[in-house]
Amino acid sequence: MNALLEARTVVSLGSRILVAQGVSDAFGHLSCRSPERPDRFLIPRSLAPGLVTPDDVVELDLAGDPVSPALGAHLFLERFIHTEIYRRRPDVQAVVHSHALPVVPFTVVPGAKLRPICHMCGFLEGAPTAFDVAAYAGPSTDLLIRNAELGRHLAEHLGGASVVLMRSHGYTVVGSSVQEAVFHAIYTMKNCEIELSARGLGEPAFLSAGEAETCARTISSVTGRAWELWLRQCLPIEAASADG
Repeated sequence: MNALLEARTVVSLGSRILVAQGVSDAFGHLSCRSPERPDRFLIPRSLAPGLVTPDDVVELDLAGDPVSPALGAHLFLERFIHTEIYRRRPDVQAVVHSHALPVVPFTVVPGAKLRPICHMCGFLEGAPTAFDVAAYAGPSTDLLIRNAELGRHLAEHLGGASVVLMRSHGYTVVGSSVQEAVFHAIYTMKNCEIELSARGLGEPAFLSAGEAETCARTISSVTGRAWELWLRQCLPIEAASADG
């Protein structure tokens, strides 16, 4: 299997994992930087994530245009989330955008921040408050990142963090691989679920900055274990072994 085909396969599998884990439904998208050229990336055509196959994954440049003009695929309006993060962050190899409902409350309360509440979520340390597209596009938009300018503002707001909230919309995560980005997307949602539940008992205790850093370093070395499990929950074991 050549590198591009393998990357397309991983993007399609990651898209299906995100649906199975409740991070994506009919909406949301996952991409990865091209293994052959850092100024290109692979993302599904505009399609529900649970339906994505390797043949649905297209290659775009950092302007958000198909590498093959004859491709003719309908593209995601919000592909500029991906273009501008890849342009600004050479360390990022994969991006996930999601509307997972447990995360949305954290985007609509002024000043609310994502803070790591369990040892699996140390990567959340340093996440900024929610990005508000209205600050750049006015009060009458559909809240989507429809162009490179808005994508640039979002990428600047993300900075060096792993996760950025998006007001009344959802969130975007990054990773050093598809597997890590998928892990970050899933555990961002889980962290929000835990905090919302804990607040019914009282004020939660969060990880210290030192704990978050140490936990993130430890957990980053074993995210592959989670990927293998999630993959087998989506596919028969034989197929998962072949594709994983």
